[in-house]
Amino acid sequence: MKLHTLKPAEGSTKNRKRIGRGTGSGRGGTSTRGHKGAKSRSGYKSKAGFEGGQMPLQRRVPKFGFNSLNKVEFKPVNLDTLQALSEEYNLESIDMTALVAHGVASKNDKIKILGGGELKAKLDVTAHNFSASAIAAIEKNGGSVNKI
Repeated sequence: MKLHTLKPAEGSTKNRKRIGRGTGSGRGGTSTRGHKGAKSRSGYKSKAGFEGGQMPLQRRVPKFGFNSLNKVEFKPVNLDTLQALSEEYNLESIDMTALVAHGVASKNDKIKILGGGELKAKLDVTAHNFSASAIAAIEKNGGSVNKI
């Protein structure tokens, strides 16, 4: 073994340039951070949406209207959809499980039955809400309406 044949153990050295180790290293002085300003200093952390003092986009865009936190969104289902379901799957009662099983709604939806289309079948319908025209059409055919 001679001095010129010595090598460091495998994996003990890293193939990267170390910054801030003097001007002779090529990455000394400002240590690749440029001159002055917050980004050149240690501990710098920018906030999300910060644009260097310029008015951020989120504050430049005009805002209008009102969004209620208590608004209840209903998934609308028309009478013609109920008619098609009852004919295709031979159903006499339609509730949430039937609507979810046949892909009309998802399990977290709140359903409102609307009076669009024509209903010929006698159906027992269970949903979260009904329009007045839907109730009239369902009861005209001898069906029943149940609110959840």
